[in-house]
Amino acid sequence: MNLFEAYILSQKEYFESKWFEVLRIPSISAVEKFQPEILRTADWFCDYFRAIGLQSELIETVGSPLVYAETPAVANAPVILVYGHYDVQPPEPLELWQSPPFEPTIRNGNVYARGATDDKGQLLTHVFAVESLIRSGEKLPFQIKFIIEGEEECGGHGIDHFLHSDEGQKKLACDCILVSDTSMFGFGQPTITYGLRGIIAFELFLTGPNRDLHSGTFGGSVFNPAIALTKILAQFIDESGVVQIPGFYEDVIPLTDRERTQFADLAFDDNAFFEKIGLAQGFGEVGFSTNERRWARPTFDINGLTSGYQGEGSKTIIPDKASAKLTCRLVPDQDPNAIADSVRKFIASRIPSGIAWELVVQHGASGMRLDLDSSKFVVPMSKALEKTFHCPPVFTREGGSIPIVAEFHRVLRAEVLLVGWGQDDDALHSPNEKFSLASFHSGILASARFFAELAQQ
Repeated sequence: MNLFEAYILSQKEYFESKWFEVLRIPSISAVEKFQPEILRTADWFCDYFRAIGLQSELIETVGSPLVYAETPAVANAPVILVYGHYDVQPPEPLELWQSPPFEPTIRNGNVYARGATDDKGQLLTHVFAVESLIRSGEKLPFQIKFIIEGEEECGGHGIDHFLHSDEGQKKLACDCILVSDTSMFGFGQPTITYGLRGIIAFELFLTGPNRDLHSGTFGGSVFNPAIALTKILAQFIDESGVVQIPGFYEDVIPLTDRERTQFADLAFDDNAFFEKIGLAQGFGEVGFSTNERRWARPTFDINGLTSGYQGEGSKTIIPDKASAKLTCRLVPDQDPNAIADSVRKFIASRIPSGIAWELVVQHGASGMRLDLDSSKFVVPMSKALEKTFHCPPVFTREGGSIPIVAEFHRVLRAEVLLVGWGQDDDALHSPNEKFSLASFHSGILASARFFAELAQQ
């Protein structure tokens, strides 16, 4: 056993205590009143990096500060950039939590708290891995950098602005971007995620009369904005799950035969997957498997609808307005801006007379896909994962979006290595978010072993 491995195994309680310490800080980026907690969390990480011997600083941005840290530079050697985020989603609805969201609680081998897995717990596995290598006397023949943002859950404007600056590109220059903000394919099954979907988000507003109207006096004589909205939205996707926006699929890169075989060979049970989320069966684009649909095909979704009276009982009105929150998940080579233009034209051609409308584009990001055959970092990571979990990793794509990761890949021209330790049922963004203690500790060990394997290489 190497010295760093022995150190990691001896420090389990300490690592948990530091993890719990930062989980107790409600760093909710979407709610203004929690901005002091955002700053407190940024300070916590900056101070911790300094305590373990890294140079660290807070970088002011147009939004929340970034935490930057680095080990000493090594000439003519690779540079690894670890990315993560210290902000979390709001915990509501609070009544559904079995324990307080910002008081980490252990049940059945899991830690329950907001941010347990997304992303404080996963991020800290790499922080503690580097700490373990330093404290056990390992000398790394390459540089490790950390960049941690505080706005991932609400748009990531600060880090995006920094990345596109000369200072940002110089400071973040690297050969590999290591990210743990994804999940394992199954418990104990290590996973390398080689692709992410992109995203484009909208809010559509329709306005009819200048006030709510009596549905008896005015019913049948004016166009109801809620009806107009639902008629338009119903046309976005057909009964076969195919998105009807013209040109939507033009730039989609088809799945290769290798990918389809790779996904089909995974130990995946459709029935069990849908049963976990309370469904008897799934739905999606005809001709594709569940995993192909959720990892590598583009989508259109309605995320929220608002119109008319929402209180108890009946109120017989024609509402004056209606709105919807919409997103499209995109795959590599789809251009978010081009999709936004197509969506706007699609809606414009379907707006009935008497209805005013506005489409607000909120945020967008491209998808990304790593070429596994040319990667310099997949082999050492695969060895580290197999040594830690006693089985080789599987290779999957991820249906979610980490907007800044695709932009890192494009701007920095570096490989992206997505290796998560979470599970599909960790309730990210939901009440009772959790992270397995076993996965947390295995993540620390696997991360340290990756750095050690890379050093040997």
